[in-house]
Amino acid sequence: MPKGGARTRSGPAPDPTALRRDRDAGEWTILPAEGRQGATPDWPLTAQAEREEDLWEDLWAKPQALVWERYGQEVEVALYVRRLVEAEERGAAAVLTTLVRQMADSLGLTTPGMRANRWRIDRGSEQDETPAAPGAVPDISPTSARARLRAVSGGSG
Repeated sequence: MPKGGARTRSGPAPDPTALRRDRDAGEWTILPAEGRQGATPDWPLTAQAEREEDLWEDLWAKPQALVWERYGQEVEVALYVRRLVEAEERGAAAVLTTLVRQMADSLGLTTPGMRANRWRIDRGSEQDETPAAPGAVPDISPTSARARLRAVSGGSG
């Protein structure tokens, strides 16, 4: 097994507000919060269990499904669903739950997976309407580099 090199979770997480990071690594994909609309794709594997059918329907309504559809990832999503159902069974091997987590990361279903894929869900005005939890850190997202530097240094002008 090779040593060293980049790993999925190595180094700092990508920051969509970073000054230089996006220049070399590409843009972030903003996914609509309402998710994917339309009919669910046909199940691509052999006979589908009832639990698989429920998960399949739910997953294809998520915002990430827009990207899966664009890249024809129906089989990958179906394999994730099948392995997730197997991992839910009593006595499932721990290695299976690890595989399910890795597959969820790859499909952008987890926070680290969203970061790795450079996906963000556009919450739009929804964020403004939600009251902040007590003790929560306020979301300050200055748009200019000068404003970000002022925010860090605590300067006012």
